[in-house]
Amino acid sequence: MSIQIRHLHKRFGTTIACDHLDLEVGSGELVALLGPSGCGKTTLLRVIAGLEVPDEGAVLFNGQDVTQTPVRERGVGFVFQHYALFNHLSVFESVAFGLRVRPARGDAVRAARPAEAQIREKVTSLLALVQLEGLGGRFPHQLSGGQRQRVALARALAVEPRVLLLDEPFGALDAKVRKELRRWLRQLHDEVHVTSVFVTHDQDEALEVADRVVVMNQGRIEQQGSAEDLITRPATDFVRAFLDDGAPSVVHRLRERAAAGLQTQAA
Repeated sequence: MSIQIRHLHKRFGTTIACDHLDLEVGSGELVALLGPSGCGKTTLLRVIAGLEVPDEGAVLFNGQDVTQTPVRERGVGFVFQHYALFNHLSVFESVAFGLRVRPARGDAVRAARPAEAQIREKVTSLLALVQLEGLGGRFPHQLSGGQRQRVALARALAVEPRVLLLDEPFGALDAKVRKELRRWLRQLHDEVHVTSVFVTHDQDEALEVADRVVVMNQGRIEQQGSAEDLITRPATDFVRAFLDDGAPSVVHRLRERAAAGLQTQAA
């Protein structure tokens, strides 16, 4: 599933959150929206999801305009920063929730809803995928923050979304857990290959996880490209300063790699 954003404009009162943006996300790509607080990245994600309606412009999935399509009909999985799990549901029931609540309008839809045995098989498989085997009977308060976020991700994947959207998925976690989970997210994406967009203000997170990073500032896209492109060829002073301030270790490593490559070519 590819995503196309066309001339997207969104304001809240006098504040412009997205200023006539154009963006494309390729099928199976993992893209990070990176920028400081208030730059418009979460608004853009919510417009893609259908949680916000743009004032101007369009959102297309595989070339089809879905700008006015309701959230539940877009085939989108959304993972929130603070998990949004139901405290009264076990891990198993949380992951199964989306499969059980599919609308039952007509025989064709009822037939499409999985049987209980299929639900159990699918949830078990997903818990293994997110490395939570054996924890299906636990409740959110019995899990660590990292485990709860994995449950939220498994729940989003259960309905086989065409697009997976993640809003600061590791923002509520401590630095060590964040580092572990961002590596795990990259590995998971390589297994499931669902088109994914995630929001972060963490430069290291974006540069290490994403196929492509979109740097935003004041509602506009400053630059987009691979981590190496952004670091070795920053398009604006803002991009250079923002990456240098937040990800010195990654920036230094990639600049050294680029310099070594140039030396090899010269030799």
